[in-house]
Amino acid sequence: MTTRVPRPLWTWIAASVAVFMVSMDNLVVTNALPVIRLKLDAGLEGLEWTVNAYTLSFAVFLLTGAALGDRFGRRRLFTIGLVVFTLASAAAALAPNIGILIAARAVQGVGGAIAMPLTLTLLASVVPPQRRGVAFGVWSATAGLGVALGPVIGGAITEYWSWQWIFWVNVPIGLLLLPVLFGVRESRGGAGRLDPVGTVLATLGLFGVVFGMVRGNQHGWTSAQVLTGLVGGGVLLAAFLLWELRAPAPMIPLGLFRSRGFALTNTVALLMAFGMFGAVFLGAQFLQTVQGYSPLEAGVRTLPWTAMPVLTAPLAGMFSDRLGARRILALGLALQAAGIGWLAVVLSPEVAYGRLVPAFVLAGAGMGLFFAPIARLTIDFAPVRLQGVASGTSNALRQLGTVLGVAALGTVFSSVGGYASAQSFVDGTRAAEWIGAAVLAVATVFALFLPAASVTPEASAADAEALPEPMAVA
Repeated sequence: MTTRVPRPLWTWIAASVAVFMVSMDNLVVTNALPVIRLKLDAGLEGLEWTVNAYTLSFAVFLLTGAALGDRFGRRRLFTIGLVVFTLASAAAALAPNIGILIAARAVQGVGGAIAMPLTLTLLASVVPPQRRGVAFGVWSATAGLGVALGPVIGGAITEYWSWQWIFWVNVPIGLLLLPVLFGVRESRGGAGRLDPVGTVLATLGLFGVVFGMVRGNQHGWTSAQVLTGLVGGGVLLAAFLLWELRAPAPMIPLGLFRSRGFALTNTVALLMAFGMFGAVFLGAQFLQTVQGYSPLEAGVRTLPWTAMPVLTAPLAGMFSDRLGARRILALGLALQAAGIGWLAVVLSPEVAYGRLVPAFVLAGAGMGLFFAPIARLTIDFAPVRLQGVASGTSNALRQLGTVLGVAALGTVFSSVGGYASAQSFVDGTRAAEWIGAAVLAVATVFALFLPAASVTPEASAADAEALPEPMAVA
């Protein structure tokens, strides 16, 4: 007699593998950049865009991917996102020059942006509300594992094989995952008509703001292209908000933000990404630039930071069910603030690695305690039919926070220090990490003021009735 694997298990496998692959690609390229520079004869700007093209397209298209899934079917769009990501990975591996590599990375980001938010909504569609903490905890641990292993895998493959294989590894994983999707149940949100105007305004507005932030450090914050991106993007986003208030089928029902819980949850998500990932960006460079470790050695030494979420994320999911998601969220943010503050205190050109480890552990444990409760609160504060839109909004704001954090803390770093000497690098990094710790402390305070989330199907349905029909983007 054949034993059938329960549908929720197929969904969990598909969501976990996909989120691991997409999370890993956020960081896997960082330790390969010096080799890519030599092999493809790339300049500094080319290397920056090898990283930023992925982050940029990922941030811009997250809302689009989530809304398309709600409208046309989450499993269907998840499959499309996975195929796009896999094919773009192969294109990146085959890139003959830096321009093709950047283009392939941008397409990778689009595929990841379609797939990533749908992993959460597919899970939510098969897991009862009272067990979502555990399910999201496992999801967060898998995402954390991708982040943890990204620098190590990238460094090892580049050092002992070739840089192309950091992209080739995605291809067999993507191909093996496709048959699993036949066991995933299709689901949809309550999407109504399309909102092409809102889609264009949001996409171009986010692109302008992120483009300006990404290029500000190198080209100057008062340069024409940066100011055009920031001001033009800001104007387009303002126009987007005005349009959404009038649109018959809005891309983002702004009524979601009338909920104090939803608004605060997304504010906390943006602040966390701003403070933490801006600090990670500089901390990883410190190990190589000041202490002279190779890419693989630096990746291994950051494991106490990046691997801690693998241990703490499942606990966060379990304790979120028992103690409340907002308490676990506030604890996670407080630990992150303490870890980044610790780094700012002990950092020096001659600091022993052992003195950095407690700070890495605190920051990493806090990250693990953050992702499961923030995912649960995002879903719980949204009506059932808008959960895909809510998940996409939260992920987009976190990505935007990451880009803003890297750009802003990079500006602090450049104004106070720089690459001229080890001491100059430490001076700039210390100042930037104090800012990061302060932002995380503010996020902790906001988390303490989150209302208790108590979501029932009846309440969700009632809330949904009070909001206009959401859209699926064109």
